[in-house]
Amino acid sequence: MKTSSWLAISLIASTATLLSLGSQPAGAATLCVNPGSVSGCFKTIGAAVAAASAGDTIQVAPGTYSEDVTIGKSLSLIGANSANTIIDARGQPNGVYIDGLDNAGLSEVVVAGFTVQNANFEGILITNASSVTVWGNRVVSNDLAFNASAASCPGLPAFETSEGMDCGEGIHLSGVDHSTVANNFIQNNSGGVLISDDTGLTHDNLITGNVARDNPYDCGITLASHPLYSELPSNTPRGVDRNTISDNDSSKNGLAVEGAGAGVGLFVAPPGLETSGNVVVGNRLTGNGLPGVAFHLHTASPGQNLNNNLIVGNYIADNGADTEDAATPGPTGINVFGVAPITGIAIVQNVIKNEAVDIAANTPALVDVHLNNLLGQQIGVDNLDGGMVNATENWWGCAKGPGSPGCTAVSGSNVASTPFLTRPAVTSSPE
Repeated sequence: MKTSSWLAISLIASTATLLSLGSQPAGAATLCVNPGSVSGCFKTIGAAVAAASAGDTIQVAPGTYSEDVTIGKSLSLIGANSANTIIDARGQPNGVYIDGLDNAGLSEVVVAGFTVQNANFEGILITNASSVTVWGNRVVSNDLAFNASAASCPGLPAFETSEGMDCGEGIHLSGVDHSTVANNFIQNNSGGVLISDDTGLTHDNLITGNVARDNPYDCGITLASHPLYSELPSNTPRGVDRNTISDNDSSKNGLAVEGAGAGVGLFVAPPGLETSGNVVVGNRLTGNGLPGVAFHLHTASPGQNLNNNLIVGNYIADNGADTEDAATPGPTGINVFGVAPITGIAIVQNVIKNEAVDIAANTPALVDVHLNNLLGQQIGVDNLDGGMVNATENWWGCAKGPGSPGCTAVSGSNVASTPFLTRPAVTSSPE
């Protein structure tokens, strides 16, 4: 059992969200959808959404619904079972689009119990909305318009990011706050979950209990501050801030090409953008093409902020090396790469195995590394820059400390590794 307070907070938040599925405001109606349009039900989900009023619930019977469902009002869209209630968006941009960009103030939307598949771009896209719940869905085999040979995705909708491999995520949040993405299975899209700020500040969301697996061209879970959508005012609030990524399984993502994706990636694009104050806790991050957790800040543009992110209680193993300017000497558990200083990074109570480098630091700033079990193949901590790494109170694999026979080692200068633990740290990582 996990005892971390962060995990307890996540569990409480998830429970509260699930309880809300059973509540409706006074006077709300329940509409139904089935393929035969029998018993007064609608034949398509889109028709039911169009007929619904704010606060209504739409119950969808098993079947395959060939449509792109756009939601611009507060409602609950509940599939009978994700195994047999299918939104097949072949030839359509997205499977489900929760559209707050064109419906200001959109909030209180629930989408649960579907398979969403075969969209040209995103499986489930959410823009500029609050208090959204996406729960218990299978989001598979989207991103069909992606051209792997050209590393691009032609015909992007206008609100999408211009980054070629970020157009076909299973689930994409942009300009979204106080929302929950929980217990979804996300496979064979370009990437798993993308949290970005293309259309506005994305903050205080919970991404929990999801399985993001075998998404070949991007990270399992990405937190990325991107260039602003060109049709919005330049003073639109920006940032990917204070999101919690907890208890997810992010495995075997980003393997189609070298450097395609990490288990969890925290990124900032220039200029003046931020991915800050996020918590990555209790996840299982294994077998990804880039490190289990990758921080990337590639320029020193004014105002950039990749600070104050916490990596705690994760199990990290068998991931790849980082590449290009963020390159690490071999397969890596966590890489903190920043041309400019990345401050306030804490890496605590993680278990890292089967990596050539457990933790790499490559930024001119202090990185705190404590109470981890550093059980990789060679290097426990590698400082690739002139910044300081405070790596005291870690377990290096044997009682005699870093560099001793049977222990992982320190590489590089400015690494404080003593005192060290003489027995494994007590962690809540999901081994």
